[in-house]
Amino acid sequence: MQDIGKKREPPLARKKWHVGVKKAAMPFWIRRGSPPPAYLVRQSDLTENRPALARGFGLLGATALNMTNMVGVGPFITIPLIIASMGGPQCMLGWLLGALLALCDGLVWSELAAAMPGSGGTYLYLREAFRKTRLAGILPFLFIWQFILSGPLEIASGSIGFSQYAGYLWRGMTLTEGRLLSMAVGAAAIVLLYRGITTVVHLTVVLWAGMLATVLWIIASGVTHFDASRAFDFPPGAFSFSTGFFAGLGSAMLIAMYDFMGYYDVCYVGSEVRNPARTLPRSIIYSVLAIAAIYLAMNVSIIAVIPWREATHSKFIAAEFVERLQGPRAATVVTVLVLWTAFASVFALLLGYSRIPYAAAVAGDFFQAFARLHPRGNFPHVSLLVLGILAMVESTLSLDAVISALLTSRILIQFVGQIAALHHLRHRPEIDLPFRMWLYPIPSIVAMLGWMYIFWTSGWKFVGFGLLGLLAGTAAYAAWRNWFPGARVSRKT
Repeated sequence: MQDIGKKREPPLARKKWHVGVKKAAMPFWIRRGSPPPAYLVRQSDLTENRPALARGFGLLGATALNMTNMVGVGPFITIPLIIASMGGPQCMLGWLLGALLALCDGLVWSELAAAMPGSGGTYLYLREAFRKTRLAGILPFLFIWQFILSGPLEIASGSIGFSQYAGYLWRGMTLTEGRLLSMAVGAAAIVLLYRGITTVVHLTVVLWAGMLATVLWIIASGVTHFDASRAFDFPPGAFSFSTGFFAGLGSAMLIAMYDFMGYYDVCYVGSEVRNPARTLPRSIIYSVLAIAAIYLAMNVSIIAVIPWREATHSKFIAAEFVERLQGPRAATVVTVLVLWTAFASVFALLLGYSRIPYAAAVAGDFFQAFARLHPRGNFPHVSLLVLGILAMVESTLSLDAVISALLTSRILIQFVGQIAALHHLRHRPEIDLPFRMWLYPIPSIVAMLGWMYIFWTSGWKFVGFGLLGLLAGTAAYAAWRNWFPGARVSRKT
């Protein structure tokens, strides 16, 4: 192993990496003078015959990727839904609890990502945290199983939102035309991502700037026309704390978490992040705090101008908000910016998610075709194309079903599974943890309770969908182990 480590990281490259880097920020295997851990040797795949992923993301690019993914078209189409779920401005409680859950869960992601800064995100964390247990094979498989459906669904939700919002400009758009437009959005994202990571980072920052311009315009317009009596027009019994209140709060949190999803997107491209032990946790925490402030300000700004009873029936809430204040031309401009933001989220999601099958294939847990890198751009082009095409196909579905299905299918394996992985990792002294969550284990417990609350209040149809997906994945894993003897590789090292 020592010889392999030296061969994979030449002395000149190692010396250059050290320039200007504090010792505390260096990976633990370099500080100790030891070879890299086994999971990085397998995953980086730095051999003479295969190129490595380039580390092109710094803190700005990583934060921009997360924030661009988080905003997207989500809040512009879900603000009416979240208001309707609780029947008034008390829906802001759903935003606040969603922000708390995202921050607590973000700390879980931060600790895992800093300890295992490779491509693949959850797949990598589940595989390595439980490597010496019987769960080492089935948990990563189940994650890939649900991801093949939920990943493209999340990408497709951005494309669907794009086509729906384009209806403000394209009056009379038919259902078929809307579906074709959604598929065209996915195709455009594939074309832009089919290039090296350095160019992709620059595109990410540009798209992020357009997203910020959109939300800041809406917030500034709301602040200058703020009407407190309209913004806080609570209906009678708004905080009755009845069964209906808590069911509505669960629905509001589900919608809020759909809008917050993406604070971890950079973890999927961990092999392409510079100084990951510091960059990954910071980019996650900064993203959650910034987006939480943006969402709350934007929500209050809109219902301070458009009464919430009207807002619940709006299909183009941002455009109608600006049209009421600044006229049709301004509304057209903000609609274009919303479409820009929607496309930016599709771009960011497809970028991060295309690295997950790649990481699994490199480790030998998925089809080897997905481990191929583009000969010139050094990006996983097979994985990019497959997920992009699946997202294009799934963009023909309805948005409300897509949102509920993708969340309930992920909660048990991805979010709850990662929390269990973190607690298990804490009992493995051979694993170095460059970042440790504050007030451990309180944030992880809060995250666990929050995710389970959302899962059980999402409705029996979607709870059943999540459970059936888990059972089907377990059966598929058993069949895979029986039909492919090569899959029976011991995870114990």
